[in-house]
Amino acid sequence: MESGGSHRRGLLAAGGVMSILAGILQLIIGGGLIGCWLLGSLMEDFLLSITIYIPGFWPILKEHILYLLSFGDDVAVGCVIGGGLSLILGIIALVGGISAMRRKRFGLSLAGAICALPSGIMGILAVIFIVMGKMAMEFRAEA
Repeated sequence: MESGGSHRRGLLAAGGVMSILAGILQLIIGGGLIGCWLLGSLMEDFLLSITIYIPGFWPILKEHILYLLSFGDDVAVGCVIGGGLSLILGIIALVGGISAMRRKRFGLSLAGAICALPSGIMGILAVIFIVMGKMAMEFRAEA
């Protein structure tokens, strides 16, 4: 039969793993948003520079290709802000998950789990498991 201590430790480890996985997911999403914005901006500049060397290409490029690449300023700002916020939340979720795995700093572990909430069910489970670990007095005393 399993002892109560290892069961409680498993809950806190599960919360840390959920927080880490959610943080990695948020880092991927944030990096993807910022990467798409950068790629679109660089591609637009590249295609505009090509039109200087190919006469008569500008009208075709302007009407068809640039229309597809230009998302507009609102979407570009949204990509940068959303991507940056996702990166920040992902980093905090990773650090909090590592703290939970090491069974130290309940506040940081809970902050990481809360930052993991936008990722969905993994964030919700991370908060639940970390709070249950605190209630079971699983965190080590601060030295």
